[in-house]
Amino acid sequence: MTVSDEIATVSLAGTAAPTYGSPTLQVQLKMLDDGLEAPSYAHPGDAGADLRARVDVVLEPGERKLVPTGVSIALPDGFVALIHPRSGLATKHGLTVVNAPGTVDAGYRGEIAVTLLNTDKDQAIELRRGDRIAQMVIQRVEYAQFVAVEELSESVRGAGGFGSTGGFAGPAA
Repeated sequence: MTVSDEIATVSLAGTAAPTYGSPTLQVQLKMLDDGLEAPSYAHPGDAGADLRARVDVVLEPGERKLVPTGVSIALPDGFVALIHPRSGLATKHGLTVVNAPGTVDAGYRGEIAVTLLNTDKDQAIELRRGDRIAQMVIQRVEYAQFVAVEELSESVRGAGGFGSTGGFAGPAA
């Protein structure tokens, strides 16, 4: 039986409180490519597990492409996987996830693919098969019951929208 035929499961840390960085949730994982590493956390306590490119990709300046990862998961109901850019790639090369964070719903069973964008104006980005391209953060989901009302409760912010709280000094005088 090959890796792609198996389903791996992250095991729980028992019934006691988990130690720092230990697994707290079982997620079924099916690797669709025998030659790739499974998603993994680089350090204990990291929130994001690295996802890798299944194919070589060249992104020209301003170009975006959907990049497969060779990974399928089955999340338990009540959870979501959010796909975030890797900060080092974003800072050093301008590589980002277009729809960040991307959303993998609990009911999705297909291959996780990441829409990457090269924001650099001059340099192409070359990614090789197996390169870490994004991070997957798994979180609990709250399901809202939307209740129609005539008026919303008051708040300090009110209807103030984008930029209504400032946040930068602006041009020097």
